[in-house]
Amino acid sequence: MTATSKPAAQRRGLFKLTNIGGGLLALPFALVLLAFLAIPVGIVVAVSFWDYNDWEIIPSFVTFNYTELFTSRLTYILYWKTLKFAFFVWTATLIVGVIIAYVLAFRIRSTKWQIVLFLVCTIPFWTSNIIRMIAWIPVLGRHGLINSGLEQLGIIGAPIEWLLYSEFAVILAFVHLYALFMVVPVFNSMARIDLSLLEAARDAGASGLQSFFMVILPLCRPGIAIGSIFVIALVMGDFVTVKMMSGGQAASVGVALRNEIALLQYPPASAAAVILLLFVLAMIFGLTRIVDIRKEL
Repeated sequence: MTATSKPAAQRRGLFKLTNIGGGLLALPFALVLLAFLAIPVGIVVAVSFWDYNDWEIIPSFVTFNYTELFTSRLTYILYWKTLKFAFFVWTATLIVGVIIAYVLAFRIRSTKWQIVLFLVCTIPFWTSNIIRMIAWIPVLGRHGLINSGLEQLGIIGAPIEWLLYSEFAVILAFVHLYALFMVVPVFNSMARIDLSLLEAARDAGASGLQSFFMVILPLCRPGIAIGSIFVIALVMGDFVTVKMMSGGQAASVGVALRNEIALLQYPPASAAAVILLLFVLAMIFGLTRIVDIRKEL
């Protein structure tokens, strides 16, 4: 009796020690999350229920900051425009990311050259976002490289006005800024694909295009989901790119939120931030329900 119960007691003691040790290891990470995520978000939520006037913020519980958001037609217009930006940017970055990842994973056989070419893809991301946005101005401007080249070739008779300071310029800048956030997880998924699966597909009579759509893409869904989360979350909260590349002619949720902060209207800005956070979290939750991204992590 004693001989059989003693090992069980030892196992229970070891299990408790393991739990305590795991909790201690997770404690620094939990403190970081508490200090830099939970507490700031809690403060924003609290301020979103405060009152305000032209010269002060009044700590009291009111709900009209949210009421104004949901009853204002402008809110729905801004979310529609922001979602439109997110959709077009997501589509473009997905196409670019899949193509680049496919070439790196399946067309470049040497690991050394894969690393070299991958680093080449990351070189533009070593500079500031502002610098990369400004670099598009002499390319897309009225007298920029594209308009000048097309005029010299006789293709156009007058400069194309919508290349710069337009929604097109905003989407192009977004794709340039955030394409790498799609390339990296998709490449990580493709690099894990067993090449014997592609050989089996070819032996079964599948063409290269069929193998791509029926074997490669389904196995890349976790990477595509992770890249989609990065891209959508970044686009939804961005305001600098929209304001700079549209010349102030386009609007988004982030731009409206930034304007409220500039006017020191912190309670309505906090309410808008809470709604935006919940909206993005709902989209991320939907993506995680469709694809199990834990396979990639």
